[in-house]
Amino acid sequence: MHRLPSVRALAFLLSVVLLSSCGNSEPPRSAAYQQQPVSRNEQPIRTATIPPTAPPSTYAQSVIVIDIPSGRVLYTKNADQRRAVASTQKLITAMCVLDAGNLDKPVRIEKSDTDCEPTKLYLKPGEVYSRRELLKVLLVKSANDVARALARDVGGSQQGFASLMNRKCRQLGMRNSHFVNPHGLTEPGQYSTARDMAIAARAAYRSPIVRSYTSTKSFRFRYNDGRTKLLENTNKVLERLSYCTGMKTGTTNASGRCLVASGSLNGRSVIAVVLKSNTPHIWDDSTKLLRWALERPRPGV
Repeated sequence: MHRLPSVRALAFLLSVVLLSSCGNSEPPRSAAYQQQPVSRNEQPIRTATIPPTAPPSTYAQSVIVIDIPSGRVLYTKNADQRRAVASTQKLITAMCVLDAGNLDKPVRIEKSDTDCEPTKLYLKPGEVYSRRELLKVLLVKSANDVARALARDVGGSQQGFASLMNRKCRQLGMRNSHFVNPHGLTEPGQYSTARDMAIAARAAYRSPIVRSYTSTKSFRFRYNDGRTKLLENTNKVLERLSYCTGMKTGTTNASGRCLVASGSLNGRSVIAVVLKSNTPHIWDDSTKLLRWALERPRPGV
């Protein structure tokens, strides 16, 4: 005869089930979130857990925080609302350039590459730089003429490169995005979401080159004529938090202030996407989210 479980045992089992089911109410839509392999460069961690304290209030209209190794969503706020994401979409641009390979290939600047505003490196037609040099400028200083030069070189045209960007999005499982240019300046029909940009950022984070460039606080760029220019990273959270590891800023009138920020501390690595913030709040929003997700002891410590 089988003995029936005691009331205490049943209560314990019920509590385990309830705890295991707790978490974010918006699970990631794409298998790309959960099933992509963990990079060797990411520190191994225990299963990601939701921080025990409530997430901080943020001015930004769309927010998501994810654990990088597992892809688990730690917090969302309007994460699936379509909106302009400005230069944060240069993370997609960078991945398409990396997919093309041959980073030492020379790129000759054409007049059409310079037809953009406002952030520019002021490249001149006829100058020649490697894809690698231009990619670093793209991710550190966010120059739009550099984005156009890389797009034309890799995609044959701005439109051809946009097709590569959208194909990359489909491969990654970004189901709510569409891009029409490589730099993020506002155009009709161009949009993404906080959730999709987290998927993109998590994929970009796997590249040691992307991590190296987006974490670079400043470097001196050398023009063909020998002139040099100090380029400083547009991500000010790199100065605020020692454990911030990148990634990409964005600003237009339509998008507001945007930031995709990554950080690693206490054996954990996370990405916080903040969209449609403003100048007084953008750095505070991102800093508070990274601190909330990372500044707590390791489990068992």
